[in-house]
Amino acid sequence: ETLASGAGDGDSGAAADDGGDARAPASQGNLFAAEETPDAGGGSELGRRTSEAFDKIVTLYLAARAGHKLHGPDIVVAAEKAGLVYGYMGVFHRLVEHHPERGPVFSVANIMKPGSFDMAEIQSLETPAIAFFLTLPAPMPALDAWEAMLPTAQRMAELLDGIVLDEQRNALGRQRIAHIRDELRAYDRQREAPPLSKPGRW
Repeated sequence: ETLASGAGDGDSGAAADDGGDARAPASQGNLFAAEETPDAGGGSELGRRTSEAFDKIVTLYLAARAGHKLHGPDIVVAAEKAGLVYGYMGVFHRLVEHHPERGPVFSVANIMKPGSFDMAEIQSLETPAIAFFLTLPAPMPALDAWEAMLPTAQRMAELLDGIVLDEQRNALGRQRIAHIRDELRAYDRQREAPPLSKPGRW
């Protein structure tokens, strides 16, 4: 009943692979081993930010079409295909290739509280939307992080037959994309600028 959309049902089996992404031991054949600590991504530190401090968060939403919901197993398969890993806080992350210790480029959470994807309940999970969020400073220039997040959201929207929305939950158009790029370019320039130095000592 929860997976009423026949669309992704065939993929549900593939979602079982996801337990491996939680980096939790899949002993006793329990593929969704994250259930021991559902809110912490199976205890995984993958995708944890190196600092709690941040300047700005850029958000996109991927919403189901009117009258539909996004289903847990389909989200897992789409996230995997889009190169995301399941980790810290029970959400998905894009990590810096070869440098996962630098923290997430961006993360993807459930808009329903508590925001995590509990792998023990993933078969029955339904949500109207998921949120992509880029927390700055990121482990790379902000514009580069955005250029990684936007196509990932668009790719997952194709896979899930959803719609990408901006932070105001309006359809994401070219004008808004250009505006976000300009803002992030300015943010990067500001961070590159040398700090105002104090007069040197003679």
